[in-house]
Amino acid sequence: MTQPSSPLQGILWMLLTGVLFVMVTAVVKFAGENLPAAESAFLRYLIGFVFLIPFARSALTVRMPARQVALFAGRGLVHAIGVMCWFYSMTQIPIAEVTAMNYLNPVYVTLGAAMFLGERLAWPRICAVLAALAGTVVILRPGLRAVEMGHLTMLVTAALFGASYLLAKPLSDRYPAGLVVAMLSVFVTLGLAPFAIAVWVTPTVSEVFWMGVVALFATAGHYTMTRAFAAAPVSVTQPATFLQLIWAVLLGWAFFEESPDLWVVVGATIIILSVTFIAWRESRRSRAITPPSSAAKF
Repeated sequence: MTQPSSPLQGILWMLLTGVLFVMVTAVVKFAGENLPAAESAFLRYLIGFVFLIPFARSALTVRMPARQVALFAGRGLVHAIGVMCWFYSMTQIPIAEVTAMNYLNPVYVTLGAAMFLGERLAWPRICAVLAALAGTVVILRPGLRAVEMGHLTMLVTAALFGASYLLAKPLSDRYPAGLVVAMLSVFVTLGLAPFAIAVWVTPTVSEVFWMGVVALFATAGHYTMTRAFAAAPVSVTQPATFLQLIWAVLLGWAFFEESPDLWVVVGATIIILSVTFIAWRESRRSRAITPPSSAAKF
């Protein structure tokens, strides 16, 4: 049964998702350079099963039609390839660039939501999304240079993650968030296994530990992202992910000597204003059409 839409709750869940995913990015950049990308990604998901034990019982007892299982499997395969590309990019280019290029996700997701999920896109929301994307372009402008393999794999990552998020929306409407995350982990791990075995090198204890930290943050991030999708339409929650760039710039500056400049500040300001406008507009619209008691129900 589909729950009533609550845009503000969806946006808040997605803001928390952004913080968690940027922490994933920072840890991978710090500890994942010595392992092949496919192996790092595989370890992250394999270790992540530990955090899914509380959901194991419900996952085993749920009966679902073959079509739903196929949807979970298809999302897992798409996400597995995207994760490999993302792990590789993270070790090749700065955190801010990875995060900024990942903002192609909302463009794909928002358009895909309108085309395939039947979600209505009002012009103010479209303009706000385009403005936030323009802010990302402003941030990247000073660093324009020859395209590297890390940038190309991020283009692939953005498209694949966009497809994965679109597949997550109908699943999160039908099943609990914990089950959606658990099924993603199962199928992504299975999808990554052949690639990891092909390039396997024995990891150190420290590398296994840090991949465990990545698994903790990433699993939590997928859970909060699924809660965001369940609370509000995809096209409402996705623009909030633009704030990830703020956290990425701060982490890059504090720990990886990636100093922000004036263009980063200008671009970040555009993004923050865009996301704030969307949150205000959707919250006001929700209060206008939904009784407060229902809007606050969680």
